[in-house]
Amino acid sequence: MLYLIGLGSNMRHPRIGLPRAILDAAIEALEHSGVGVLAVSPTITSRPLGPSQRNFANAVAVVETPLDPDELLDLLQSTEREFGRRAPRQRIGPRWRARILDLDIIMWSGGIWQSPRLAIPHTDMAQRSFVLGPAASIAGDWRDPLSGLSLRQLNTRL
Repeated sequence: MLYLIGLGSNMRHPRIGLPRAILDAAIEALEHSGVGVLAVSPTITSRPLGPSQRNFANAVAVVETPLDPDELLDLLQSTEREFGRRAPRQRIGPRWRARILDLDIIMWSGGIWQSPRLAIPHTDMAQRSFVLGPAASIAGDWRDPLSGLSLRQLNTRL
């Protein structure tokens, strides 16, 4: 199965360094976990949502794995924790805050997925230029199963 994964970081990691290096390291970590990385967008800088004051480094990757969406979510959350992110039940403070690593499933080749933990396509995808811009650069022909529009078209509309 193919997935579109959003990557973001706006904090320095004590061992890895700046956010752009963290995104590169996250791609390597996914590859070491058995996820095939087929394409990675250029990394962009974006303004934060919510109260955080630090700009984000954002990118998108097309990956291949036999994992179903909930299994991939487990792997992504485990990778985030390896980079120092707190588990959701340990979260303190506002929802949108500075973070070392954020990995989100944006879309997948199976169309729509709905579980208690996960909705695909990502519910906020169509409003986020920091997702659509990089996504359109490597997967512009992928179609949003809800609107029928390509990622390129959604990005142009935004």
